[in-house]
Amino acid sequence: MNEFARIGTPEPSPEAETQTVMPHNIEAEQQLLGAILTNNDVYDRVASILQPAHFFDPVHGRIYEVAEARIRKNAIASPVTLKAFLEKDEGLAELGGPAYLVNLAGASISAFAARDYAQLIYDLAIRRQLIRIGRDISDKAQSVDVDSEPAEQIVEAEQTLYSLSEQGQSDSGFQSFLSAVTEAVNSANAAYQRGGGLAGVSTGLIDLDKKMGGLHPSDLIILAGRPSMGKTSLATNIAFNVAKAFKKGKQSDGSIGAVEGGVVGFYSLEMSAEQLAARILSEASEVPSQQIRRGDMTEEEFRRFVDAAKDLEACPLFIDDTPALPISQLAARARRLKRTHGLDLLVIDYLQLCRGTAENRVNEISEITMGMKAIAKELHVPVIALSQLSRQVENREDKRPQLSDLRESGSIEQDADVVLFVYRGEYYKEREKPNDHELDKIAAWQEEMDELHGKADVIIGKQRHGPIGDVQLSFEGQFTRFGNLAKPWQADGEDQGF
Repeated sequence: MNEFARIGTPEPSPEAETQTVMPHNIEAEQQLLGAILTNNDVYDRVASILQPAHFFDPVHGRIYEVAEARIRKNAIASPVTLKAFLEKDEGLAELGGPAYLVNLAGASISAFAARDYAQLIYDLAIRRQLIRIGRDISDKAQSVDVDSEPAEQIVEAEQTLYSLSEQGQSDSGFQSFLSAVTEAVNSANAAYQRGGGLAGVSTGLIDLDKKMGGLHPSDLIILAGRPSMGKTSLATNIAFNVAKAFKKGKQSDGSIGAVEGGVVGFYSLEMSAEQLAARILSEASEVPSQQIRRGDMTEEEFRRFVDAAKDLEACPLFIDDTPALPISQLAARARRLKRTHGLDLLVIDYLQLCRGTAENRVNEISEITMGMKAIAKELHVPVIALSQLSRQVENREDKRPQLSDLRESGSIEQDADVVLFVYRGEYYKEREKPNDHELDKIAAWQEEMDELHGKADVIIGKQRHGPIGDVQLSFEGQFTRFGNLAKPWQADGEDQGF
C-alpha cells in the first residue's frame, strides 16, 4: 500500500512547493476512485458532495470527471473504458499510464464507506479554499489602491465566504414526501402551540395576523403606499411589536432562539436613527411626535417619555440609517447582525433608496428585489421592504392602490411573496372638502369623514400562501400608531391590544 501511495503522489515541482502544506489525503482519493471504477453505483452516493475540482491531485479530478460523464450517459466507467479517454493525458502518463487505473480499482474501498471518504475529500478541499481566500484577503489588504476601499474588501470577503459555505449543502436536493410532511406538521404544531392561527412571527395586529398567519421565514413582504399613507409608521409599529414581544427559549429543533417576538434589524434609508427612535417612543409613551420634535411637553408627558425610553433600552431592535446602501452591503450587514445578535425580522425603508449595479433603473430594481428575496431565504427570516407607488393612483377616481401601481418594475410584484398596500380614505376625503356655503354637501362630507376618521385599510394584494382581501386597522396620527380596530359588537372598554 505504501508503494501505491508513493506512485500516486504527484512529485512536487518548485512552483507548486507552496501546495505541499495544503491539507490533502491522496490515499482517500485513490480508494474512492477505485470504488467508483469497480462499482458505478457508488457515484450516485457521492455525486451530491464531490466535484472534480475537489480532488487535490488534478489527475484524480480528470479521472473523476471522465467517469462522471460516462456514468451520466448510462455507460460503464471502468479502467478499460476510461483508458481510451485518458491515454494521452500527460499527468496520468507520469503516474504509470493506464496501469494506474488498474491499480486504483485494486485499492477500492467498500461502497458502504464511500460517502465518508467523499465527505473527507470535500472537507479538505474546503480547507484549501479557505487558505486561498485568506491569502487573497491578505494580498488585497497589503496592496494599497485608491479604487479598493477597505469596506468594499470586507463585503467582498464576506460574500466569497458565504458562497463557499453554500457549495457543500448536499442535502438540498430532493427530499422524501415523509420528510416534507414532517416539516408541515411541525409548522402546524408551532401554530397550534401559539394559540392557533400563527405559524410565523406575530405582527401584534390581530386581524392582520389572522389573514397572514404571521410573518413567515424566507418571505419577502412588500409594504407599499403613496406618501402620507403611513407606510413607515406601520413598518415601525410591526418592528416595535415584534421586538417588544421578544422572549428567548428552546425552540422545537432544540436550538436556543426566539420563542415569542424576535430580534429586528431595521434599515432606515430615509430617516435618521434618532427620528425613527422618536417615532417609536411617541407610540410607546403616547406623546404626539410633533411635540417630541419641538420639545413642547408637559412635565407629566416628559416623564412618560423618559420612562418609555428606559423600558425600551433592552429592546432587541437594531437600526442602520446609512443612506443609499448597495444591496450587497445590505446583505453583508444583515448576515453580520444574525451572527452577532440573532435576527428574526428585517425591515427595509425603503426599496427605491437601495442601490444596485445595473445601469438601467428597471434592471436595478429587479436586482434589488431579487437580492432581498435571496436575503430572506439565506437568513431564513421574513423581510419587509417598503415601496413607493406610482403617481397614476392620484389620477384615478378610486384611489385604492392595486398591483399595477407598484413603481418602476414588475419584478417587485413577481419576487414578492406578499404585497400589502396601506390606504387611508380619510387622507383623500379631507382634500375633497366642499365650500363652506354648500351646507348640504358639507353635512354629507362631515358624515363620511366621521366614518373614516381614525381608520386605515391594509389591502393584501398578493399572498402566495393565503387569501387576499382587506384588513381594517385603527390609526392614531398624533402618535403615528396603527392598532387593532374595535368591532361594533365588542363591549365598550374591552382591551383591543393597543
